[in-house]
Amino acid sequence: MNILVTGCNGQLGNEMQLLEKEHTNHTWFNTDVKELDITDSDAINGFVEKNKIDGIVNCAAYTAVDKAEDNVELATKLNSDAPEYLAAAVEKRGGWLIQISTDYVFDGTKHTPYVETDDTCPDSVYGTTKLAGEKAAQKACRNTMIIRTAWLYSTFGNNFVKTMIRLGKEKPQLGVIFDQIGTPTYAHDLAAIIMTAIEKGIVPGIYHFSNEGVISWYDFTKAIHRIAGITDCKVKPLHTEEYPTPANRPHYSVLDKTKIKNTYNAEIPYWEESLAKCIKQLEA
Repeated sequence: MNILVTGCNGQLGNEMQLLEKEHTNHTWFNTDVKELDITDSDAINGFVEKNKIDGIVNCAAYTAVDKAEDNVELATKLNSDAPEYLAAAVEKRGGWLIQISTDYVFDGTKHTPYVETDDTCPDSVYGTTKLAGEKAAQKACRNTMIIRTAWLYSTFGNNFVKTMIRLGKEKPQLGVIFDQIGTPTYAHDLAAIIMTAIEKGIVPGIYHFSNEGVISWYDFTKAIHRIAGITDCKVKPLHTEEYPTPANRPHYSVLDKTKIKNTYNAEIPYWEESLAKCIKQLEA
């Protein structure tokens, strides 16, 4: 197949490129904004037709959650309009789309893991625009697979893991929120399940994916420091109210992965195992 991957310079896009080397049976077109403006429907249609694209993995998004509160127009273009344009273009070729979405489509007031059929109720511009993108993509392309994920990190780009390692080495004390609960996702593991879906065949619908297990940001930070060998930084638990942000975060955003595990017979690694792999890569 000829497969277009957007957002190739991001965390997930970079992890996709690493795995592409193992999947040389396909031709990969890795793009970022310089190669393809996904907010331009004409540019997308031209690219998809010229390169005879059979499938698209949309890793591109406006992910600055707090900045999105003031940049509604740009967040809408990237998170809502672009998925629709990509979906419409690949639908014309009878192809498929994998659209990456987020736990922020929920408000986090539940106390048991979210399943794909739970009512969505975003509580931020980011979550609202990502949900609109899900719906638009599904409407424009019959073979659309939505994968909602959470707490993404990798060896690439800026993310929580790298920030906590840096701050742990720089500061004697850190305050980290303990009353927001979820599950980290190693972008490499997400890229792997995307590859599995591509090889086994896209089954349209909404899926949830993160690593296994449940943890708070505070506990996550403690584990990051322990694995990275940082011992001189004291980590203090904070309430959400003590660390106000422009955008609201879900207090509980654990995702139930049963559907994707059953559909693709997939085993998902425990969050701490994947974190250790990532930190080992960073150290290397």
